Amino acid sequence: MLKEIEQTAEVAGYLWQKGWAERNGGNITVNITDSLDEVAKALPALAGPFEIGMKLEHLKGCFFYCKGTGKRMRDLARDPMSNGSIIRICDDCASYEIIAEKPVKPTSELPSHLALHDYLIGSGSDYKASLHTHPIELVAMSHSSEWLDAEHLTKTLWSMIPETLAFAPLGIGVVPYELPSSVKLADATLEQIKKYDVVLWEKHGTVAVGMDIMDAFDQTDVLNKAACIYMSARNMGFIPDGMTDEAMKEVQDVFKLPKKRTL
Repeated sequence: MLKEIEQTAEVAGYLWQKGWAERNGGNITVNITDSLDEVAKALPALAGPFEIGMKLEHLKGCFFYCKGTGKRMRDLARDPMSNGSIIRICDDCASYEIIAEKPVKPTSELPSHLALHDYLIGSGSDYKASLHTHPIELVAMSHSSEWLDAEHLTKTLWSMIPETLAFAPLGIGVVPYELPSSVKLADATLEQIKKYDVVLWEKHGTVAVGMDIMDAFDQTDVLNKAACIYMSARNMGFIPDGMTDEAMKEVQDVFKLPKKRTL
């Protein structure tokens, strides 16, 4: 089994254990093009072609491992090839075929995920993975209009613990509520991914991109840990002070973190 698929199964288990993947909630897609040999790439289609619903010029000939539609993360962790599939993007860049291992239809969010991958490749990014999940504390914060300001939310989360700034240095974007699986949601998410690696969907969940699926998970995890710390302090009856701007600036400087965004 490819290391990317083994890693995806590992992450799926973490998502279930954390309570971020109830029933069939959440989706994962990983670009595995560079890991497949020519024999695998030439496998005949098990099913398809299926229309994507959009033309994605940068994905021609690409291969992805995708969680299956209606499949549970806890089952993917146990048996990734019965609960996901490998797909090949057709030469028309507007359809895909399932080539392995079983004809499991990919997630219903596939067009949104593939649009993200198309943008990543087109922008020259080395990112290979996309994760959508339901981190409890971040979703809870999104139920208050106070936290729908990305700058305010990011600064608060960064200030809870130095590791949040170190391991999620671009912060977190916010997309106001849109119908799940809608074109509006996909378009809004794509705009936010141009500035952030993790995006919070109001009253729904998060989308993260990364070098691999563990990277996307880790960024989501550290941001949600910061939300947990903030909420724990509030539950104790006080508003946490958070790190000062000077302290956070020091972390940025010492660890040479990207500064696309300011404190």
